[in-house]
Amino acid sequence: MTQTLIPEPAPALDEPPAAARRRSPLTDLGTPLLYVVSLSTALVLAGLLVALVGRSPWDAAGAMYDGSLRDGAALGQSIDQAAPLLLVAIGSVIAARAGIFNIGQEGQLLVGGAVGAAIALFTPGPGPLVLILALLGAAVGGALWAGVAAVLFYWRGVAVVISTLLLIFVANQAVSYAVNSPSLLREKAVAGQVTTSQTDMLREAVWLPRIGEYPNFNLGAGIFVALALTLATSLVLVRSRLGFRVRMLGLNPKAAHRAGVGAVLIGGGALLASGAFAGLAGGVMLTGSGHRMQDGFADNVGFDGLLVALVARDKPLLAVPVALFFGALRAGGGFLSATGVPRYIVAVVTALMVLATVFPAAYAEMRRRRTVGAA
Repeated sequence: MTQTLIPEPAPALDEPPAAARRRSPLTDLGTPLLYVVSLSTALVLAGLLVALVGRSPWDAAGAMYDGSLRDGAALGQSIDQAAPLLLVAIGSVIAARAGIFNIGQEGQLLVGGAVGAAIALFTPGPGPLVLILALLGAAVGGALWAGVAAVLFYWRGVAVVISTLLLIFVANQAVSYAVNSPSLLREKAVAGQVTTSQTDMLREAVWLPRIGEYPNFNLGAGIFVALALTLATSLVLVRSRLGFRVRMLGLNPKAAHRAGVGAVLIGGGALLASGAFAGLAGGVMLTGSGHRMQDGFADNVGFDGLLVALVARDKPLLAVPVALFFGALRAGGGFLSATGVPRYIVAVVTALMVLATVFPAAYAEMRRRRTVGAA
């Protein structure tokens, strides 16, 4: 009797190897344990740095807490600091999703703030209307400054990273000249007083409204503008045809070109939008807290906002808690001077926190690539 041999079914061609199917527990965001270890290490190093300058780490931690979370006023200050950071971060996310790395937010914020100040100071009319025009003008100013980098990239092939970085120095000099020139933005001379390198104070009708009063919980309306734009950006990137085109261009420019996605239109538009958000952040800072332009107006908000986007891994909604965290660091840093700790320590602590939050995700990505490579 002949025995019939039944061949074993061939494995599916599209089935990944077993080693590639095994997912590391550190994939994507990583394990909570790794985050705890990373953040704890950063805090220990920050404490050692404070001790090296001859101060108590506990006093420094208490000062940071007092300035950022202790009461309603401190919490409101942290939220106010987070608003422009969130706006800059959302603009950075838009550019990154299109495959463009814009690092010139500091200059775009400065130019936006200067344009907003010029509109707020020299435009007559009711306060609410001038406020809206100033914010829109700030966004347009930031977009136009980013547009210089877009033109250089798509016309002459100049890398966006280089052009946006160098344009920061140009913006610094241009805005400094404007606030030092009596014919431009420098404050008006008053008999018996010496003018300084700053603009006149904006009239109170052009200030962003505030909710609550000091010393109770109070915050500016800028955070609501930032949150509304964050939600709108997230919906556009995920749910709209435009967002799909932006993501396609960022993931595969060649496939996007073959599908009819214009790199100049979509990529250049994303860079302009990134600059507009940074410029709007400058307008929010101007009308929400500073109320005048002066040298050092940006105060590294552009760079910190870019860090917020990097830590949030280009996810708009995730940028909200990250911006609040960075805002608390900035608000609490102002209280460190009471303990005698140098202000630059805050920048070092911020850098340590950034490394601590980025390291688990980077480690998970390295493990994933090793696993795929072994497979």
